[in-house]
Amino acid sequence: MSAAPAEAASAAAATPPRRSRRELWLRVASGVVMAAGVVAALVYGGWAFAALWLAAGIVGFGEWIVMSRVEPREVLIALGAATLAALVLALRQGAPALACFAVLALGAAACATVARTGAGRWRALVGLLCAGIIAWVPTTLREDATLAFLGPVWMFAVVWATDITAYFAGRRIGGPKLMRRVSPNKTWSGALGGLIGAVAAGTLVAVGADLMGLSLPRGASLPAVAGASALASVLSQGGDLFESWLKRRHGVKDSSHIIPGHGGVMDRLDGFFAVAVLAGLYLILRGQGLIG
Repeated sequence: MSAAPAEAASAAAATPPRRSRRELWLRVASGVVMAAGVVAALVYGGWAFAALWLAAGIVGFGEWIVMSRVEPREVLIALGAATLAALVLALRQGAPALACFAVLALGAAACATVARTGAGRWRALVGLLCAGIIAWVPTTLREDATLAFLGPVWMFAVVWATDITAYFAGRRIGGPKLMRRVSPNKTWSGALGGLIGAVAAGTLVAVGADLMGLSLPRGASLPAVAGASALASVLSQGGDLFESWLKRRHGVKDSSHIIPGHGGVMDRLDGFFAVAVLAGLYLILRGQGLIG
């Protein structure tokens, strides 16, 4: 007699409530709109693409200042916005890398000086540096003579494939949790699925570029691209987990509610930020002539 209630409870748990379905469709719809906007800006390039990432950096920095309760928040957000705007302007004008770094460093120092507490100073400084990476790396990749369109496309392909395949693999396969205390819904099967999806997507970008006659960076063989894609996927998932830990530490569910069904800019760019760090390191090493 006890089996029937158990089966009913299992069926109820397996069938998502109407609200969850609405939230899923809202998430999908807003995700499609965002992806379309990003792709359109990528194709257009120039100021359209730079302005997109400038806005992402400013909003993300503001979310971090509010979430981590750094004061005076209005002054800090204004300083951060001005610094990021100056950084992107310098990038678009072709300023030397050292000058761009100096702009970001001065803005970060100003934010650290204005913040009222020791912890607040570190949070403001690190937050602006991270926002600077978001504003700098995609814009620089898009303007790069060698990578141009290809660099951001690879980043998007790897990050999006990681997110999508990890989500569906985790739901379909399930199994042991990845880091239950940090993000209780993530599983090892999802992490592996995300890794496989990223390697496939990143490699397909390289294959497609070769078929289209686009030039690839020196040494970008398919095994090298697959390895870079795997590393980027691991970093992307690590960035996602780290942001989940930050939100738990500061007692919030989402960094903001600016994106319907997704939360805030930080929530959407946690994995992308980690991959941007990897791409930024590549740009620096190549600029120093250490890699091709």
